[in-house]
Amino acid sequence: MQNPFRDSMIVIGTAAATAAVIGVVLLAVRPSGVQAPAGAYRAPRIPGANTPDLHGIWQALNSANWNLEGHEARAAWVLQPGVPNGGPVPAAPVLALGAAGGIPGGLSVVEGGEIPYKPDALKTRKENFDGAIERDPEVKCLLPGVPRATYLPYPFEIIQGTNEIMIVYGYSNAGRTLHMRQVDDPGIDSWMGHSVGKWEGDTLVVDVTNLNGGTWFDRAGNFHSDALHVTERYTPIDAHHLMYEATIEDPNVFTRPWKIRMPLYRRVEDHAQVFEYRCVEMVEELIYGHLRKQQLVKHWDADYGRRGGTLVVDIKRNPTRQEDQ
Repeated sequence: MQNPFRDSMIVIGTAAATAAVIGVVLLAVRPSGVQAPAGAYRAPRIPGANTPDLHGIWQALNSANWNLEGHEARAAWVLQPGVPNGGPVPAAPVLALGAAGGIPGGLSVVEGGEIPYKPDALKTRKENFDGAIERDPEVKCLLPGVPRATYLPYPFEIIQGTNEIMIVYGYSNAGRTLHMRQVDDPGIDSWMGHSVGKWEGDTLVVDVTNLNGGTWFDRAGNFHSDALHVTERYTPIDAHHLMYEATIEDPNVFTRPWKIRMPLYRRVEDHAQVFEYRCVEMVEELIYGHLRKQQLVKHWDADYGRRGGTLVVDIKRNPTRQEDQ
């Protein structure tokens, strides 16, 4: 569809294009630690041991939590057909968010570009995508699982010991222990699974089992079953970057194992820390508001001025039409 603002933006577009070319040239001549070849960097060691020191606060800086696969920007999480040609516009639940509710585009972090779904599972992924705001476990503050906890848009902390490594996530007070020795299988599935680690040179390899089938990989509806098995690899590539890889196996959903790969960045600002994101309290009204004797949240209006007019939203709560997700 032709952009009605194209002509008026041509000067800005030309300047932006020039800046982009300059940026590419600079990137081409500047060495990047993130792209350092494997084995070229030797991480500092834990005092009194010969194992790499991965202590620190880390964060993924990408759009993987929106969609592991490559994707274009979208106007909103929930869309509906517009006019005159049916082009999508934001639907009622997210209309008031405007640009703040848009979805950024992003590159695929999946090796090969696409997730190898079985045909029936691909249909389920499409249904999940269309109903993500209702179905995504993140919306209801359920624990994110592995590997999603790694690339949620929040920092996490690695705390390293001799026989165990702790990873603490801010989101929903999530955390897990990586057992650096053989321990008994707990015998039950859980949201964050059972993690057993080992060192392969400077790479921390984590075998993650006993994951339940309740988590998703992202907000785009990419999912798995309770047969999920994840093998993670954390490789230091310079003082401030880890290369993170996760191999996904689930014969119930995928035709073959597949892998994601992304850099993790050390938070280097003074007093960096992981803040609690106690979202359980934040979603109580969403989850349980329909059980109130007297509905609490039922009307909202706001005047957006001449760029938007007055927007009025009325909410009616009914018993659920489906089994709770």
